[in-house]
Amino acid sequence: MSQIRIELGDLTLAARLNNTEIARRILDALPIITSGSYWGDEMYFPIPVHAENECPQEEVEVGQLAYWPPGNALCIFYGKTPASVGDKPKAASDVTVIGELESIPNELKVQRPLTSIQISAEVSPSRSRPQAKKYGES
Repeated sequence: MSQIRIELGDLTLAARLNNTEIARRILDALPIITSGSYWGDEMYFPIPVHAENECPQEEVEVGQLAYWPPGNALCIFYGKTPASVGDKPKAASDVTVIGELESIPNELKVQRPLTSIQISAEVSPSRSRPQAKKYGES
C-alpha cells in the first residue's frame, strides 16, 4: 500500500491507497493541485485520471477514499451523504474504493473552502517531490 497526503488548506490528511489499478494510476498522476466540492459529509475533486470502475459499489465506509468515474473524481467519505439510508455513506453512483484515511480528524466536519487541494505521494525525506501542476493546466 502506498501512502499519500491530502492538503486542504490548514488541514492535512494522511491516507493509504490499496492495490487496485485505479489507485496505481492515481499514484502515478501525483502530485495534483485541484479544487473540490461537498456533498453532505463527502468531499470530491476532479483529478487527471480517467478510468472505469473496477469493483463498483455505492455504499462505503466512513474514512474510505473512492474514485467516481462520472466526475473523474477522488472522493473522501467521512459521514452521511444525501443518498445515505442509514449511518453509512452512500455515493451518488457506483465508485471504486481506492484507499482509506489513516485517521478521521474532527476538523474534517468543518466545511472549508476547497479551492486549493494538493494531493501528493508520501516520500522519504531523502527523495525529492515532483512539482505539482494545477489540474486543468497544460
